[in-house]
Amino acid sequence: MSIRLGYQIPNFTYPDTPVEKIFDTVAAQARDAEAAGFDTVLVMDHMYQLPGIAAAENPMLEAYTTLGALARETRTVQLATLVTGNTYRNPALLAKTVTTLDVISAGRAVLGIGAGWFEREHDEYGFEFGTWTDRFARLEESLRIIGPMLRGEQPTVDGAWYRVRDALNNPRLRPTVPIMMGGSGEQKTFRLAARYADHHNINCYRPDVPHKLAVLRRRCEEIGRDPATLETSFLTRVVMTETAAEAKAIMADLPEHWAPITIAGTPDHVASVLHDEVLVHGIGGLMINMIRNGHEPGVVTMAGQALRPLISV
Repeated sequence: MSIRLGYQIPNFTYPDTPVEKIFDTVAAQARDAEAAGFDTVLVMDHMYQLPGIAAAENPMLEAYTTLGALARETRTVQLATLVTGNTYRNPALLAKTVTTLDVISAGRAVLGIGAGWFEREHDEYGFEFGTWTDRFARLEESLRIIGPMLRGEQPTVDGAWYRVRDALNNPRLRPTVPIMMGGSGEQKTFRLAARYADHHNINCYRPDVPHKLAVLRRRCEEIGRDPATLETSFLTRVVMTETAAEAKAIMADLPEHWAPITIAGTPDHVASVLHDEVLVHGIGGLMINMIRNGHEPGVVTMAGQALRPLISV
């Protein structure tokens, strides 16, 4: 596995698009991303749309059903969540789900996983939320089950949160399915990534990238892991348009809190910012979402053409 350029689809609200056509628009973006040189397509694992993007009532497709369908719409891109909420599924079932996705996609699944954070979803769907400490304890226990199952082992775990006994996971296509974690927590998240992950996606303000990378490397060194064996990428929101004026007009209609986490402008401008403020610090890959205009024909293609040269060296 190597994630160098990922396209995340976090929004399923498209103008003049009835429910029965939502997935067609999602699939079109995935196919365009594949053709434009993105190596990974990702969706969120949520039941409701997130605060800060749109109203909770806006459409949100279930992640693994969507990825399974995208497996038949694409041929080469890796498929993943960014990231699976650990609290939403039994870990053994999650291992089975991701392995099945790997089989039907001919070896293109990546398990993205995190502790879970959206309390409203937990409350209203009946999932136990617990404390921050609880959720990370659960995540580590899950990884002790999921990792071996992805490798074809039969783990037995009698934990505080989960119990499995000689859990089988067949059929499998590859020796394992890669594990990706996401987040910027330096104590819990980075430590778990260093111990269990193949890839870590960092989601932070751009000026914080050098510090976050340094801490992640330190977490690897603390357990004797070569930091070079843990791949990294950076997630950012992008508004890319043919002219700077178009991007400025879109940003003027968005909430103020979008500004620090969004790169807006022409393809050359977006590429320049990502190179100068992110990649120069040693991040290995980029993941972008284009919430406002990614569904428009030609936009994903434009982004791939602009960003692919940054990570093809």
